[in-house]
Amino acid sequence: MSGRVAGIARHARPRAPMEVIDHATVTFAGGIQGDYRGAMKGKPYKRQVTLIEASDWATAQDLVGHNIAWQERRANLLAEGIDLPQRPGARLRVGTALLEVTRETDPCERMEALAEGLRAALTPDWRGGVCTMVVEEGEVAVGDTIRIEA
Repeated sequence: MSGRVAGIARHARPRAPMEVIDHATVTFAGGIQGDYRGAMKGKPYKRQVTLIEASDWATAQDLVGHNIAWQERRANLLAEGIDLPQRPGARLRVGTALLEVTRETDPCERMEALAEGLRAALTPDWRGGVCTMVVEEGEVAVGDTIRIEA
């Protein structure tokens, strides 16, 4: 099963606005290069790169009656045409990088600040996305394939 990268975003510091970019380097030390969250301390850091399915974001938007840009979810990668695995240990080839799912991305209070009910709309069925850690460094660009490897 495969899909594609429909968007890439990062933020340079806590609470900074998300910067939408068209390509990025993915590293062991920093996740998406230039992203504050991916470079946080701790070995191994289990939230280096986050992904959300475009269809899950659209569903959540429909439930709350809003049309908020995907990057406001504060995920790093927008995945399109793929059902992301909902199990720790699953591996995703994204561009030339290899990522391992570590856990669900829990929706936080910031989602509720965007739209009433958004946090609850993102809660079921891992709709808020997946957290991953970097297994192999590489490059990722909008349009690249996302493939489940294991």
